[in-house]
Amino acid sequence: MSTDIAEKKRQDVVAVMDGIGARAKAAASLLAHASSEAKTSALKAMAVVIRAKMGEILAANEKDMTAAAKKGRPDAFLDRLKLDPERVEAMASGLEAIADLKDPVGDVIGSWERPNGLRIERVRTPLGVIGIIYESRPNVTADAGGLCLKSGNAVILRGGSESEHSAGAIHACLVEGLMSAGLPEEAIQIVPTTDRAAVGEMLKGLNGTIDVIVPRGGKSLVARVQSDARVPVFAHLEGICHVYVHQAADLAMATDIAVNAKMRRTGICGAAESLLVDKACAGTHLKPLVTALLEAGCEVRGDEETQGVDARVHPASDDDWGTEYLDAIISIKVVDGADEAISHIERYGSAHTDSIVTDDQSVADAFLDKVDSAIVLHNASTQFADGGEFGMGAEIGIATGKMHARGPVGVEQLTSFKYVVRGAGQTRAG
Repeated sequence: MSTDIAEKKRQDVVAVMDGIGARAKAAASLLAHASSEAKTSALKAMAVVIRAKMGEILAANEKDMTAAAKKGRPDAFLDRLKLDPERVEAMASGLEAIADLKDPVGDVIGSWERPNGLRIERVRTPLGVIGIIYESRPNVTADAGGLCLKSGNAVILRGGSESEHSAGAIHACLVEGLMSAGLPEEAIQIVPTTDRAAVGEMLKGLNGTIDVIVPRGGKSLVARVQSDARVPVFAHLEGICHVYVHQAADLAMATDIAVNAKMRRTGICGAAESLLVDKACAGTHLKPLVTALLEAGCEVRGDEETQGVDARVHPASDDDWGTEYLDAIISIKVVDGADEAISHIERYGSAHTDSIVTDDQSVADAFLDKVDSAIVLHNASTQFADGGEFGMGAEIGIATGKMHARGPVGVEQLTSFKYVVRGAGQTRAG
């Protein structure tokens, strides 16, 4: 490609993206004051359309799946990309769940009166325009569109090239729902090009029209967004999640949780990547846990003690303790008590989701207090790291940072606030 043609192509992308940003900004101004009834109506209409057009969505997804398989994409990738009737129904149900949530916009989250008579309120407001950059998860199209609408935000969706047909079919349903409720169709826009330059333009902020970026994808995508973005980012780099089996753990419960945390869906960020087993119960718990995971089809990479209980265990390298496999692989290490488990998680974890299995409440409380992750659990699978499971209807992602949003990003996390001050003629002295 000649330099002139390449430059013309870049300018075309810039023009398209600038137009999308301007339309999103205008739509955000309208959405900020849209009635709860209109937003609810739109969300429920979207669910109806998605169900009605399930065949079209699945046909579009089949195109994406075929192309991805030809490229030799791994099974975990294909699982994230795949849609079936159950997953399409889950998208529709998710939109209905979002519709039934309380509208956060205008919610008074704090109020007080000053000695001088001023009455002050802290009131939730939309963020404005949200840019969502995601890879092979077509369901993010519906989840993100629904959550942003409910919270009064316009959204610009940029899905990966592998999910182009699926995302496009889902987006068309969302637009139909918006129009049926009299809301601007520009409230939910999808980038019409797979050119990577479009991502670069979003990261620049589209002339100040994007207020926040949310990346949803692999480590390389999130790292690029965090490195290059000129607007705030809600992000996590990895989901290196742990299950710690304490000496006071019930073996049957620990086994069920460990297998579910790893194998229910291996390609999601809440999948456990490492299992820590207390040395005090290794004699009774380690071999059954390893056997259960192996029989479930999971590859096990372990330390010396773990290798000793089953010849099928591969030696774990130092890199394994900090690896997000997103596949049917788990690392297992024997630790000497809760303090060592917590230290291991602090060193190798990603502050995403970590779980302890124990019947000792005091140890559980200490673990929940000391492990500084976005989500910590007691006697439950890490696969519950999901906005829908938290009663949020859906989520845009799990934020592992500590500024503004942490954990599942739902409608409340997609708002900011302003202070409303009411007086009776007060003036400030001095």
